[in-house]
Amino acid sequence: MPDITIDAPDGQFNAYVAKPSVTPAPGVLVIQEIFGVNQVMRETCDSYAEKGYVAICPDLFWRLEPNVQLTDKTDAEWQKAFDLMGRFDVDQGVTDLKTTLHALRDMDDCTGKAASVGYCLGGKLAFLMATRSTADANVAYYGVGLDTLLHEAQNITRPLLMHVATEDKFVPKDAQARIREGLADHEMVEIFVYEGNNHAFAREGGEHYDPAAASRANECTMTFLKQHLG
Repeated sequence: MPDITIDAPDGQFNAYVAKPSVTPAPGVLVIQEIFGVNQVMRETCDSYAEKGYVAICPDLFWRLEPNVQLTDKTDAEWQKAFDLMGRFDVDQGVTDLKTTLHALRDMDDCTGKAASVGYCLGGKLAFLMATRSTADANVAYYGVGLDTLLHEAQNITRPLLMHVATEDKFVPKDAQARIREGLADHEMVEIFVYEGNNHAFAREGGEHYDPAAASRANECTMTFLKQHLG
């Protein structure tokens, strides 16, 4: 499907939308990795649509460079992705996600129930959607930097599912320990741990893709979404 345009107070940004064959349906706000709204994110949206959800993935780098679509296949693309992430305003990104959530819920094809699901940088933002937004549920795949955000966990009032890889090269083991300890007793948070897996184990075609772990994580996510979105 073609991108749609979403209005923000300071401009407009694009978002990729994929719709299921039967609507109205619950919504899934898919949150990008550091590579932009690339083919992986678009195919992820298509997959959620095939499973019965209205899926939308907004361009969060639009203020830095609109319509970024990188891959994880070359050093040059990795360097550009890290540069974009380094300059990215996380708080502004959450604001854009909340704007997108509102647009998703307002779609005629959406029931009004909607969750966020984020990967990598998107996993961090999904955690912040759990602490700062009214999304009905949130899923964070190998979120980065979460150990520095645990002070916000007290604001989580809707269910949050987290997928954590023990060998995540971007999340040191001491940070993982702080995350698991800090959220262990939170009644709204469920953490699944993937022993021996590295960052982005669910990115099909990626260097650390693990079909078994990805299948387990995705099945858990679908069960979670069905439980909380209907």
